[in-house]
Amino acid sequence: QVQLVESGGGLVQAGGSLRLSCAASGLTFSNYAMGWFRQAPGKEREFVAAISRSGARTSYADSVKGRFTISRDNAKNSVYLQMNSLKPEDTAVYYCAADWAGLIRGTTTSEYDYWGQGTQVTVSS
Repeated sequence: QVQLVESGGGLVQAGGSLRLSCAASGLTFSNYAMGWFRQAPGKEREFVAAISRSGARTSYADSVKGRFTISRDNAKNSVYLQMNSLKPEDTAVYYCAADWAGLIRGTTTSEYDYWGQGTQVTVSS
């Protein structure tokens, strides 16, 4: 079955950096667009970034543009999220997701077919 497993979360001070990883199995990874979403307590899950199946196209939420970078390595069936200049408002559980369409279709959760279990990111002030 399809599995997406996130790692790399943790506690970091404001201004610091973290790199999240998501390892995929059970699917032809290079066919799927991949996305990162996050959910803070009491809030809806929101789009963070996405990358097309080839990696040629990326998309970011305005709130993270210029600070976060999404990348992928199809040979390793993995997608990454480099997070720099972290702020307390970035605190959330971060999820990776896979979209069979392969292209970046949008920013809503309904467009993604598979989800990981999430990794906690906490940014202290």
